[in-house]
Amino acid sequence: MSNLISGATTAIITPFKNGSLDEATYAKLIQRQIDNGIDAVCPVGTTGESATLSHDEHKRCIEIAVAVCKDTSTKVLAGAGSNATHEAIDIARHAEACGVDAIFSVSPYYNKPSQEGLYQHYKAIAKSVEIPFMLYNVPGRTGVDIKAETVWRLFDNVPNIFGIKEATGSIERTVELLSKRPDLYVFSGDDAIDYPILASGGKGVTSVTANLLPDMKSQLVHAALKGDFQTAKALNDKLYPVNKVLFCESNPIPIKAAMYIAGLIDHLEYRLPLVEPSSKHMRLIEEVINNYKIVGV
Repeated sequence: MSNLISGATTAIITPFKNGSLDEATYAKLIQRQIDNGIDAVCPVGTTGESATLSHDEHKRCIEIAVAVCKDTSTKVLAGAGSNATHEAIDIARHAEACGVDAIFSVSPYYNKPSQEGLYQHYKAIAKSVEIPFMLYNVPGRTGVDIKAETVWRLFDNVPNIFGIKEATGSIERTVELLSKRPDLYVFSGDDAIDYPILASGGKGVTSVTANLLPDMKSQLVHAALKGDFQTAKALNDKLYPVNKVLFCESNPIPIKAAMYIAGLIDHLEYRLPLVEPSSKHMRLIEEVINNYKIVGV
């Protein structure tokens, strides 16, 4: 496969207005990412509240992302995950038909499949499409860990599986994965450790913080991929306070609050069971983000 996605990608939030998808704001948020050097937007992942979107809303978010990114250098890495394989296949096929550049798919949640079950799940989804496919491992949320051996097996046996978004919080896992498959595209799924993952051979990041600070995140990643690790580390260190506060409650609660405080979204709405952060955390988020220049407000 050629022209694979790498670099700085953003796990874009899904804005709501009066309980419905706010399509106009969603398009503006994606355009802001394009304007600030982000290599790809990632609609309908964890940060996009995919777990509480209807299938029609999920598909509509992908359609909007493709439309906004058309004729730009920013690609679309679309979420196509479910704990039911047939549902993930349906979303993946829709994403491909819309014209996305690649798909990422979260590991099945709640039903806790075996490693063989994970292998068969991902093999079935990836084989249902022809576009590049990325695994997404976030065991802290799904209750299941895609072990390195399973990742290697999928990478070796399924031609369009090219990488994995690693959100285990483990640097060692990245080192382990790349020790035997140096051509695997490993993306950081944890903002605080973007620099060490890139320095260990990672090919990119999928960032929550980039919703708020796309310019800084793109600069960090592009510096690291050029071998300028001094600049990349300095940016990673500067971003540490905001990376930390954006996970003071379950993602995407803090990032949506931060974007509301910054004036990037007009309505602070979530889908139950998610609710607004506590007043204590709201104050803390505001204190931290006031130390950064928010572009494009």
